[in-house]
Amino acid sequence: MVGLSGREERIVELLQDGGELSVSVLSETLGVSSVTIRSDLKALEAKGIILRSRGAAMSAYHPLLVEKQSSHVEAKEAIAKAAASLVHDGDRIMITNGTTSALIGRYLLGKRDIQIVSNSTLLPPYARINPNLSLTMVGGEFRPSAEALVGPAALKQLQEYHVALTFTGTDGFTKEHGLTTHLMENAEIVRQMCRQATKRILVTDSSKYGRQGFVKILPLSEIDVLITDKGLPQDALDEIRAMGIEVIVV
Repeated sequence: MVGLSGREERIVELLQDGGELSVSVLSETLGVSSVTIRSDLKALEAKGIILRSRGAAMSAYHPLLVEKQSSHVEAKEAIAKAAASLVHDGDRIMITNGTTSALIGRYLLGKRDIQIVSNSTLLPPYARINPNLSLTMVGGEFRPSAEALVGPAALKQLQEYHVALTFTGTDGFTKEHGLTTHLMENAEIVRQMCRQATKRILVTDSSKYGRQGFVKILPLSEIDVLITDKGLPQDALDEIRAMGIEVIVV
């Protein structure tokens, strides 16, 4: 998981597999003192990754989200960093929920007067430590598996804004089927965010190429920029560029 030490990652894995675990069990399993475990748990709680109770801890995130956060970490970091470089001082942007898109918030440090509208509950920690970010969270129903706010209230609120850029992730994308997702309500949110933007930017690692989710979000042709990693096949790159989409490979 991004930004964690090896032992912290192991603690998160154990909590994900075992539910609530005591400090003594974690100490014995990892071969370190209880004092060390308590220090690790305190750090993980501060990052919003776990929940602590007296003498024990449990994961704060849904298992599906933890799995996504733990995959293709280096590619996601590089993609998010490249995406953040497209944001200029004074920009108004939207960021959809998703593990890659949320990381953009990490790399906005140093930018000034950035207004973000989002449905991702992974973004507030970055806004908390960056006084130059103003974050507006749309209201709606909470979906733990996606760390997202969705539904009619969120859709209605999004219609009130217009932004320069919308950054979106996806569960899968192909030339034929476009961007797809497994959550129907999420597709509606992403569509609306893209409608409200002058430019639409897809941020996704290459493993998502060729995958098709349950619900179509929008055609690939409606994306202006794709930021991905070097794993995307050359023929796919050529086809996407031929559609008039700018492709940034990191």
